[in-house]
This record gives sequence, C-alpha cells and structure tokens, in this order.
Amino acid sequence: MSLVSFWFGTIAVLWIGYLILEGFDFGVGTLLRVVGKDEDERTQILRTIGPVWDGNEVWLLVAGGATFAAFPEWYATMFSGFYLALLLILVGLILRAMAVEYRNKETDPAWRARWDWVIVGSSALVALLWGVAFVNIVRGVPLDETRHFTGNLLTLLNPQALLGGVATLSLFALHGAYFLALRTEGEVREKAHAIAQRLWPVATLVGAVTLVWIVLTNADGSWVAWLGTVLAAVALLVQPLIWKSRNEVLQFALTTVAILGIVITIFGALWPNVLPSTGPAGTDLTAVGASSTHYTLKVMTYVAVVMTPIVLVYQAWTYWVFRQRIAPTARGAKLGFDTTTSTPAGAASPATAATPATDAAH
Repeated sequence: MSLVSFWFGTIAVLWIGYLILEGFDFGVGTLLRVVGKDEDERTQILRTIGPVWDGNEVWLLVAGGATFAAFPEWYATMFSGFYLALLLILVGLILRAMAVEYRNKETDPAWRARWDWVIVGSSALVALLWGVAFVNIVRGVPLDETRHFTGNLLTLLNPQALLGGVATLSLFALHGAYFLALRTEGEVREKAHAIAQRLWPVATLVGAVTLVWIVLTNADGSWVAWLGTVLAAVALLVQPLIWKSRNEVLQFALTTVAILGIVITIFGALWPNVLPSTGPAGTDLTAVGASSTHYTLKVMTYVAVVMTPIVLVYQAWTYWVFRQRIAPTARGAKLGFDTTTSTPAGAASPATAATPATDAAH
C-alpha cells in the first residue's frame, strides 16, 4: 500500500469517527424540542451530550488538518469552491456551541427557549449541509483546466446533493434518538424509542435512494462502495426486528454501522479521485496528483502512529467515566443550576443530590 492510499484511507477513518460521534450530537440537538416537552426533559436531554459534544468536534479538526497536510491541492480546491457552504457549517457549529453554553446563564424561561431553538436549528442545518457537501464531493463539481471551481452555491444545491442532505439529517436524528434511549431514564427514554420508530422509515428510504444513486452513477464498479452500501442497508433494515426487545446498545450500534457504511460508500466511490470534475475532460483531481511529497506523508505517518492511540484512549476514558444513565431532572429544580454536565459513574445524580452542578458545561 502506498502512502497516498494509506492517507486517503486514514482521512476516511477520521470522517467515520467524526460523523458517528457528532452524528448523535446533531441528532440529539435536532430532537431537543421534539422529545423534550418541558424544561426538565430538555435539561435531561442536554446532559447526555454535555461532557462529550465539544470533544467530538476534535475529529473534524484532525480530519481537516490531515487533508491540508496530506492532500493540499484537494484542501485548497474544496475549501475555496465550497466556501459559502462550509461557512454556513462553521456558523452552525458556532451557534450550537454558544447555545449549549449560554442557555443556562439565565433563569428566564424565554431566554432558554430561544437558545433551545438555536440548538435545534443549528444542529439540523449542519447535519443537512454535511450530506450536501459529501454528495457533491463524490458526484463531482465543475473544475476548469487549472482545477479551480467554476460553480457557485446554487451549483452545490442540486437535487442529488439535497437528497443526501435529507439522508444525513434523518439518519443523524435516528442515531440521536437511539443515543437518548441508551443514555436516559424515564419519559425521555420512552419518547426517544417512539421517535426512533417514526424516523426509521424516512432515514431508510432516503438513505437507500441516495446510496444507490451514488454507486450507480459514481462507483464505476467499485466493490468497496458496494460493500459500504450493503453494510448500511443491512444495519438499517434489521432495526425493526429488535424494537420489541428494546436492546438499546444494539440499536445504537446499528445506526453506527449504517454511518460507517455510508462513509465507506462515499470514499470507495471517490477513489482514485479526491474531487471528480464535471468540467472539461482530464480535469479530475486525483489522489496522486493532489498529494504532498513522499517525505511529508512519511513524517505524518510517524506522528499519527504515536498520537492516535493517545487520543483514542483519552476519548474512550471520557465516555467510560460518563457512562451512567441520566435520570430525570427533579421537578421544580432551580433553573439557575447548570444541567448540561453529565454525572460521572458512581457519583450522585443531580435528580437526588442537593448540590447544584457547576455553572459551566465544561
């Protein structure tokens, strides 16, 4: 295996980690006002992601940094051509971070309601736009002979890309619903199961159409792309079989596998290109043509071998510490308490403890 193909695969793995972990964050945020009917339930919902949501975003930073270092021409072409779309994603991420942190700074219910809607809107927007972006990457965009993007924002908002956006939005919402069912107790847990069953047909149908469209028009017979599609299809189709058993670990694992399959399909259909062109013949941006020098890729490999296990161990430890289910917030609890922070395993739940949580989520 060449270093070019190794780093292409590594970037795919980084996106898998980001979309799986941030996927349930986006899903939880999108469902905040659907599952949470009052302040106590919305507080309980936000506490499920409080300790981990910003740590999950590290995967995006690493994926972007790895793309810049390993494939600088891909990074330059994509980020300049997708400038407005990526700017909207960045604004959505910033607004979501502000809303999660600021909603508990005031006790006024109207203040919290406004920030709650910001969480819902920003989470749904980013979930939608990631689907639009990735479908455009694998579908191809207009490039000229110098590999410069010649389209505009409306070029990216084509029917196939918008369908992909609906697919990621619905799948992330389903992923988030299963995460809530896995991490909560009481009414929120029950409502999360009910919402998941209503989301499943939409996520399955739209996801299936999007993936089949990708592999039939872009994969050129790639067995990797077909493998990812089959993996995602099986993970989605078997879910109704375990609804009755309410095996929440398995349900969440299946949506995780579905996201894994989708990313495999996208990168499998993309290779050996990193950005196909719908412009003049011969203007495709290939992995080999867009890569850094062999020496640069070699140094990056040494750094990745040392640092990756450290990051994985730290993040696994974080999830282990905050593995305990989130109990319903005590009715009538003071709104001034910050409740976006989860309770470490073994510690008293805020529903029973007399000590308020800290004023900051982290």
